[in-house]
Amino acid sequence: MRDTVYFLVFDGYADWQAALALCEIRRPGDWRVQAVGFSTAPVVSMGGLTVQPELSLAQLDLARAALLILPGGHLWTRGEGLAAVAAARRVHAAGAPVAGIDSGVLALARAGLLDHCRHTGNHAGHIDTHVPDYRGAEQYDGSVLAVSDGGTLTANQLGSVEFAREVIRTLDLYNASDREHWFRLYKHALPPPWLVGTTAVAA
Repeated sequence: MRDTVYFLVFDGYADWQAALALCEIRRPGDWRVQAVGFSTAPVVSMGGLTVQPELSLAQLDLARAALLILPGGHLWTRGEGLAAVAAARRVHAAGAPVAGIDSGVLALARAGLLDHCRHTGNHAGHIDTHVPDYRGAEQYDGSVLAVSDGGTLTANQLGSVEFAREVIRTLDLYNASDREHWFRLYKHALPPPWLVGTTAVAA
């Protein structure tokens, strides 16, 4: 039963980038979100939050994995985090999607998961610079802030709302109409029709 979303945490991870996505995952109450680390030692996020991973990457339950999320952080541009690269490859091979935002996309490129699917990143040439073995340049789409294809989700560092929308779509959290209303609300502050009256009264 694929009911668990694994979120990688490590010293210096960008804590805000997937926050909205994680909140929406938990909202229906049908999914577990578990913090996973390179070990189970506490880590400190880029914003200064101390987080205790519930398990290590070596302990991932591939049968329960619904999604693995890799947030941005400086370790990716330093060429570190190879255990996460291997974990992303394992999760994807087991049939579950994997997601990277900001420099977390580099881990997916190192795993070879972007060579044959449409994807995006921070800017053209960013992946090539940090991943010499990257072969997916022709599949790179710089016109979008987030995109899903071939079991991978990728997002620009400025695309946290778009990233959350792709996560919502991948996990089929809401119907297509509600997803569009959700996006308009969080991206453009346009409330859905059923909230317009409430908003007017509150204002």
